[in-house]
Amino acid sequence: MLVVSDVHGAFDDLEHVAKRGQTLLVLGDLLNLMDYRTGEGLVADVLGLDFARASAEARGRGDYQRMRELWLQHIGDRGAEVRAEIIEAGRGQYERMAKALEGSGAYVTYGNVDRPDMLAEYLPDGCTFVDAVTLEIEGVRVGFVGGGISTPVGAAGEVTDEEMTEKLASLGAVELLCSHLPPAIESLCTDVITGREERSSLPILNYIEENRPVLHLFGDVHQPKAERWRIGSTLARNVGYFRATRRPVAIDPGGLHSLPR
Repeated sequence: MLVVSDVHGAFDDLEHVAKRGQTLLVLGDLLNLMDYRTGEGLVADVLGLDFARASAEARGRGDYQRMRELWLQHIGDRGAEVRAEIIEAGRGQYERMAKALEGSGAYVTYGNVDRPDMLAEYLPDGCTFVDAVTLEIEGVRVGFVGGGISTPVGAAGEVTDEEMTEKLASLGAVELLCSHLPPAIESLCTDVITGREERSSLPILNYIEENRPVLHLFGDVHQPKAERWRIGSTLARNVGYFRATRRPVAIDPGGLHSLPR
């Protein structure tokens, strides 16, 4: 079983992984809205690289007010028009995603930069969009919850804590929990490059403490202080920033069956 997250437009590399013929789980952030290292992405394609880099710098500081000011200065009253252009450009990325995943039978959920409806629309035949659902995969009960933490940006891929709590409650007990967000553990959600605590989920942490899955896999934080953490008997693991690493994480399903605790 291979697992990736935070693809952010690295579809050539995703295609290489998909062609290995192994079960593939994709934990969100397929779109490359804005690479915070370089500024590249949909925003740069529509509004220019200089603007994208300035906006990325403000986002990296967590300065949403400055981000709003930059956007207002740059686009003025063209907000609806620019959003439509970015959405349309996103269709091109999802078309490339579809080609990359063709024939893979992948299970795919969404992250904070994704547009869930559009992602589900573009998945090729044989692939499954998964959110708030539990499936048996290679003999393992796997629960999926997509989405990112709600922010002042109000992106389509964001969910509130209340929504996340409801989605988790629908899963029941699972052996493998898959999400885009990490649980609310400081070392798992602190990015060592920005020095900031990034998005994390208290509802996911609460679910783990109550239901004790064997393994929790997630992404979202690109350069975490810690990539693995024990929460009681559960191992929580960040599967990595695929756009940078180009590598999936391999999981042995045989090691995931529930043990007496």
